[in-house]
Amino acid sequence: MAQFTHGGHLGDLARKAGVSPSQIIDFSANINPLGPPPWLRSVVSAALASVVHYPDPECAELVAAVGRRYSAPAEEVLVGNGSTEILYLLPRVAGKCRAVVPVPSYSDYVTASRHAGLNVEHVLLPESEGFRLDCRALRQQLRGDELVFLGQPNNPTGKLVDGAELRSLAEEHPETLFVVDEAFADFVDGMPTLTENRPKNVAVLLSLTKIYAIPGLRLGCALADAGLVAKVRALQPPWSVNTVAQAVGEAALPDEDYRERSRAYLRACRDKLIEDLRSIPGLKVYPGAANFLLVKVERQDADAVTLAQRTLSNRIAIRVCENFDGLDRRFCRVAVRNERENSLLVDALKRALGVAARKRDRPRTRAIMFQGTSSNAGKSVMTAALCRILLEDGYDVAPFKAQNMSLNSFVTLDGGEMGRAQVFQAQACRLEPDVRMNPILLKPNSDTGSQVIVRGKPVGNMDVEEYVRYKPAAFDSAKQAYDELAARHDVIVLEGAGSPAEVNLKHHDIVNMRMAEYARAPVILVGDIDRGGVFASFVGTMEVLEEWERAMIAGFLVNRFRGQESLLRDAFDFVRRHTGVCVLGVVPNLENLGLPEEDSVTFKQLVSRKPDGARIEIAVVDLPHISNFTDFDALRLEPDVFVRVVRTIDDLNQPDAIVIPGSKNVPGDLEHLRGSGIADRITALSRQGWSEVVGICGGYQMIGTTIEDPHRIESDGTPVAGLNLLDACTVMGRDKTLTRVRGRHVASDLDVSGYEIHHGQTRFSNLAHAVIRDDGEVIGVSSSDGMAWGTYLHGVFDSDRFRRWFIDRLRTRRGMPPLGEAATKYDLEPAFERLARTVRSHVDMPRIYSLLGLPGAPAE
Repeated sequence: MAQFTHGGHLGDLARKAGVSPSQIIDFSANINPLGPPPWLRSVVSAALASVVHYPDPECAELVAAVGRRYSAPAEEVLVGNGSTEILYLLPRVAGKCRAVVPVPSYSDYVTASRHAGLNVEHVLLPESEGFRLDCRALRQQLRGDELVFLGQPNNPTGKLVDGAELRSLAEEHPETLFVVDEAFADFVDGMPTLTENRPKNVAVLLSLTKIYAIPGLRLGCALADAGLVAKVRALQPPWSVNTVAQAVGEAALPDEDYRERSRAYLRACRDKLIEDLRSIPGLKVYPGAANFLLVKVERQDADAVTLAQRTLSNRIAIRVCENFDGLDRRFCRVAVRNERENSLLVDALKRALGVAARKRDRPRTRAIMFQGTSSNAGKSVMTAALCRILLEDGYDVAPFKAQNMSLNSFVTLDGGEMGRAQVFQAQACRLEPDVRMNPILLKPNSDTGSQVIVRGKPVGNMDVEEYVRYKPAAFDSAKQAYDELAARHDVIVLEGAGSPAEVNLKHHDIVNMRMAEYARAPVILVGDIDRGGVFASFVGTMEVLEEWERAMIAGFLVNRFRGQESLLRDAFDFVRRHTGVCVLGVVPNLENLGLPEEDSVTFKQLVSRKPDGARIEIAVVDLPHISNFTDFDALRLEPDVFVRVVRTIDDLNQPDAIVIPGSKNVPGDLEHLRGSGIADRITALSRQGWSEVVGICGGYQMIGTTIEDPHRIESDGTPVAGLNLLDACTVMGRDKTLTRVRGRHVASDLDVSGYEIHHGQTRFSNLAHAVIRDDGEVIGVSSSDGMAWGTYLHGVFDSDRFRRWFIDRLRTRRGMPPLGEAATKYDLEPAFERLARTVRSHVDMPRIYSLLGLPGAPAE
């Protein structure tokens, strides 16, 4: 077997480094740093159905696509199993006895010529001239019996030949066949391509494997004189281009947007890499136009061979150029990859040469991310679980979610507003909630619009299109918040939103893969097996991800399992074979965990079945725009209370109390209550003395007399009549009240605490004070008989003593003896401990620690 002398031999590189191929960062092969285009996997998947048939031997559709792109007739188009196949066939049919090859250049020019029996003559590209081709020297070699190979741009130097001069050279020597290799032409801005007005004696080689990052698929083409094309086709083996490659080529050739994006990305990365390499003493960089750089090691104590050996020990491969004619072991070639990998290359080269690396401000904070196959898959709870596990193991850890869409918000100590999910995750870390943990909060106030809150403060109401335009600024804020948070902690556990596979949202994503990429966080994909189809969801999610996104998925996590885990082993094996990713754990379903939910999904799924032993019934009205539904979590924990979720008038019955919760659209939700008949029923039950009505925040405003919205915060500005259970009028203001609160419930004389989030200011007369803040401001009032009262205080029922007082008052009204002492302590610590214990015992924690780059998980 002939020795393989090209770059990109990952198997050999991995064996030498003693690692798996996936652990090598390969700078020895010159592939698009953006990776394959987003459409690649879908095209490949669709084409697989046709592999049961032979490929089209004429590649008619692919040939037509090449012709359309390069304005060439079909008889002048060749397609092949990579452009290398065509390169090897051309010398055999060219009818020449010599090959003239400027060197250094791609070694297969010489190899293919010699295989065809041609004598090879070199034209030296002098290093002193920056390896530029001297066309005068080349002319002296031309007699008409030769084939000339020219790289445009050249490999490995990246240098271009003047297009006009090259065309003139070909026209002056019509008996010479010029094979111009434009394999890297798509990477070059303003490329002087010979595909345009191509002289008859010029054959242009073109590669799709480099620009589309599909070298393993093998696909290339060429443009040449029809007679030459016919001779090559006659020599080609049948079915040279397989069905999948043909389909990919047909999709790739029209995609100029991807090529343009690739050039722009490459330009920025290449310029930065040139600058960084030139900063290393002992390295000389020869800048070129392509996606690679030729580098010379000018050191007495090292050369490119030793440099390659040392960088490979750091899992970074570079291409030694000693087998290129005209170069020696002092030269190497490095591909231009993405910014992060280029930075790793520079650091590895500095270490290899004993050069002090640039001091970094701080080591990159270790990070990991949970994403889901859908909303409510359990990623919020898994984030909290890992936060608590890491805390228990002695790490300073914090949660982060770039963007949260929820009406369930919380106010921090400094008056900022953030999602409740990150609040309980902060509690799992035993940290005070910080708006930087959730820098972007969207609070829907219509079917197509939301209030946008950035770093705790509202910046305005936006519809979908407005927010999409605003997203780049939002992402900048999110990244800044992440950096500030990461600078203060050892580990960040990130949470995604919805699913990374939502193809309608991916192009402007700021919370899933783009945030994971920024944080350099491996991703664990969580799926809810209780819904069914979890393994199909894992596979399906992977199928619609781009290749760079797939590479970030480090494992799957099955959540809410009920059953025997051993029965899932076949499914685990299938998923691993299909995706290359393993299931890292199966977390059992945790009944009555007692932690707040991320959004209202679980609240809205609550069944209305009265459990045994519950004597007091409290109805919570499920508003269309309900917010802060966690205000009632503590009530649900009481053993003598049944919390019924009310969605229709038939659900209401005759409860002991009715709670109208907060709302992000008070006028709209009031209209809903009236239209459904629930409003009249609530009013009747209160006035008949049967049901005590409690309004929290928006609900407090609803049970008053009127709601005025002069600034059109939540409506068109028309005053809206309330339920008239309290003589109180609310006026919506431009400024939003956001504050943490400590206060006193007047009737019980008990301390209460929580937070306020509201635009409205409520005026009242002839009403008893219900809740008074420590600063003396009244934030809640009550009717004289106590059958209707409201407050702006979210979390009022979290106080154990007040909650029991409230329930005991309902019991007394029913003729039942009060319990007197709190029956339940509303404390999340036992829930966090149970959650952490369960997840730790059902998840591959050593693998999690490995992904974080931390020492192994402590033994239990």
